[in-house]
Amino acid sequence: MQPLKTTRSICPECFKVIDAKIYEENEEVFIEKTCPEHGSYKDVYWEDAEAYKRAQEFTVIGSGIENPMTATVHGHPFDCGLCPQHKTETCLGIIDVTNRCNLRCPVCFANAAVSGVVYEPTREQIATMLKRLRSIKPVPATALQFSGGEPTVREDLPDLIRLAKEVGFEHVEVNTNGIRLAQSVEYCRELANAGASTIYLQFDGVTREPYIAARGLDLLDTKLQAIENCRKAEFDSVVLVPTIVKGVNDHQLGDIVQFAAQNFDVIRCVNFQPVAITGRIDYEKRRQMRITIPKCIELIEEQTDHQIQSSDFYPIPCVVPVSQAVGALKGRNYVDFTVHEHCGMATFLFIEDDKLVPITKYANVDQLLESMKKVTELADRGAKTRARLRLLTSSLRHVRFGMLKQLMEAVLNEGSYSSLGQFMR
Repeated sequence: MQPLKTTRSICPECFKVIDAKIYEENEEVFIEKTCPEHGSYKDVYWEDAEAYKRAQEFTVIGSGIENPMTATVHGHPFDCGLCPQHKTETCLGIIDVTNRCNLRCPVCFANAAVSGVVYEPTREQIATMLKRLRSIKPVPATALQFSGGEPTVREDLPDLIRLAKEVGFEHVEVNTNGIRLAQSVEYCRELANAGASTIYLQFDGVTREPYIAARGLDLLDTKLQAIENCRKAEFDSVVLVPTIVKGVNDHQLGDIVQFAAQNFDVIRCVNFQPVAITGRIDYEKRRQMRITIPKCIELIEEQTDHQIQSSDFYPIPCVVPVSQAVGALKGRNYVDFTVHEHCGMATFLFIEDDKLVPITKYANVDQLLESMKKVTELADRGAKTRARLRLLTSSLRHVRFGMLKQLMEAVLNEGSYSSLGQFMR
């Protein structure tokens, strides 16, 4: 069988780098690898082969960074970091400010607090990390997430947010389970006043059962109170982050989207994250829990009565032509989202009365992106700025909605964080 792709992977037993193949079988995509010592391993990669192939069309290999900060000694992934093999600029810098946590979640990706050793970099160490992220060339990191563990257990978190803003980060978000936020409106206000842009809130469902299964206790009221406290603090940028586990909360994807729509004044985004099973686990148990991106999208379509459709979603690097076109017009570099084309899929929704209306109803996304590519091609051929601007402006003919067109025009003409923020809102 001809594989869709060959790659390299890791033996889960001895951690040696081994060959792997990605291939189609029964309309699904699998990854399979064989270690000479420990045998073969197989797992589902994407549960929809056609969706996999569509995403693959958006592959963009980045040009990497000019000043890598780790050397190649043992090869990928053992030298991983900002290494010479790194092809993508830092879209979102993530700093774990502690491994302490006030929860013990069964599905914790970070496996927080089990090492028996507290990891908590000092303010000075974090300052060094921030400056290093801002020193990346040719495009410094502009967006940052403070994570953990649970970052709100650090009393100096507001000070760290202020520090990040002083160093030059335009966007600073806090990855949190919401417990501290649910306890105090004033704390939410303190984070906002310090300069936090977004609360990245763990949110696994709209009933109690998913929290009991995934977090070990009922946290629904805590999540709702955290959101309400953000509202009272006039903190209007919350991202809901559900960890999706098959059989636990995969039946609530549509309900979560509807909940976000009903609380649109404070919730700006839902970022569904299929559970990452990163440790040793029995194959059957893993198959029981595992769910992939296209399956989540399929369930979103079904559970929203097809108001949102699978075709409304695009892989993350689809936006590369936009940043490159604006960069060509402005004569500067912007962050290119040249992440792996199968890393994530996204869409935008308008909330109209009780309806969810995807951006694809108001814009021909494919033609818009093609127009963006032509702007960059003009720049590469040395065309004058006026010609590039004319083509950029004419690309808006692929947008059919007045307000959306105005917001897109502001983003394309200004290329600023504030114009992008307004578009996102």
